[in-house]
This record gives sequence, C-alpha cells and structure tokens, in this order.
Amino acid sequence: MHAPRPKSSSHPRVLIVLHQENSTPGRVGQELVKRGFNLDIRKPRFGDVLPSTLEDHAGAVIFGGPMSANDTDAFVQREIDWISVPLKQQKPFLGICLGAQMMVKQLGGTVAGAKNGQVEIGYYGLQATPAGESLINWPLKVYQWHREGFSLPSSCELLARGTGAYVNQAIRYGANAYGIQFHPELTHSMMVRWTTKAAERMTLPGAQQRRDHFAGRFIYDPAVKSWLDRFLDLWIGTAEAPSLTARLHAAE
Repeated sequence: MHAPRPKSSSHPRVLIVLHQENSTPGRVGQELVKRGFNLDIRKPRFGDVLPSTLEDHAGAVIFGGPMSANDTDAFVQREIDWISVPLKQQKPFLGICLGAQMMVKQLGGTVAGAKNGQVEIGYYGLQATPAGESLINWPLKVYQWHREGFSLPSSCELLARGTGAYVNQAIRYGANAYGIQFHPELTHSMMVRWTTKAAERMTLPGAQQRRDHFAGRFIYDPAVKSWLDRFLDLWIGTAEAPSLTARLHAAE
C-alpha cells in the first residue's frame, strides 16, 4: 500500500472533472492523494474552465453523473471535445461511466440504452478479454449505476465484458487512455447517498434492490479495491514513480 504524503504545491496534479454540486472523486481521489498527487477539481457544469493543455497535470479523470453523453447541454459537448486534449498529448486519461461514454463519443462511437430497456444498478458480472487479462487481474463483479452503455470504437481495445445487458465494460485507447462503465470510486457513504437520493432508479427494469447493493458490497468490494490499486499502478503510478507508460512518454 502507498503511505499518505503531505500535500505540496510541488506535487503533480491530476485533473478531476465532476458533474454535480456535491459530487466527490471518492476512493479514486483518496488513492491518488495517497500516491502523492494533488487533485485539481473542476466542475464545467457550474462554469469551471478546462485547461487547453495537460502539460501541468499528470493525468485526468472524468467521473459519472445523471446526465447523458447525448444531451445537448453546452458543457456536455465541451467536455466531449476537450477529451481530445489528453488523447492527443497521450496523457493518462480515465473516463468512469459518463466519462467513458464521453470518450467514446469523442472517438466516433455511440452511447445508447439497452434495446430491452434494462439498466444496471447494483453488482453485475465482469469477464476480462485476453487483452484485459494480459494487463491486470479483474474482479468477478463490479458496481454499476447506469441506463446507457457505449459502443466499441474501432480505435479501441476491449478489456472487459459485462455478463448483463451492457457488453462493453472496459476499453483502452492508445497506451494510457481508459474508459470503464463501472464505479470503483464508490465508497460506503457514496452508496448510502446514491441509493437514498436516487431510490427511484431501483424500480427500473434490471435494477437490484437497495439491500442487495450493500450485501454485494460486503462480498465483492474487497476485490474491486484491490483491482483499483493495481490499475492505478498500471495507469499513473505514484508522484515519485510514474507508471511505465508515463515514463516512456516523458522520455520521448
């Protein structure tokens, strides 16, 4: 495990993009801080501007939200367009749920609900592809909260499939841009908040009941937490020892 380090302005920053007034980066944010990164949190929906370059950032994460990547709101399109910045600069980029769907839209793919109207809200099965298995060990079940999924752009590699209504669960573009449909950032308090404030979502077809969310967390979350630690090693490393991918890019 990585010991917490005191915050310092000299430590590299990771850009964090959130979509609701009270959203937090959850466990992903906590783990990045433990690895020595400072978090540069921005909420374009509420007027924050995204940087024109990531030269001053170690990487970027776009999180989820209740909106759709197909929405016509100006901030949604601005974020989709902005994703070209980390992709062109080959900076570590991670899109989670909505963030992954935005990355797919940037790459020419599509975002849509399941044809049978099913949603995934709760814990659902995950199966790594051979490409995914060659990178990292994956958990058997992951936490989902979505009504739409993304296609697989021709420029992307599929790393993990879902066993439910949404097949594409984890993809990679280039060496260090990833999109995942599930939510490894979820803390216990976030689960309490989501299942309380958005309780009506659990009446949708295919959604699991609230008690099953908490029972599932007890069973499956330790493996998800271990996966996240390994994934962050692969994706961004630490402030003192960047990932192999980042070191190779810096040497170019």
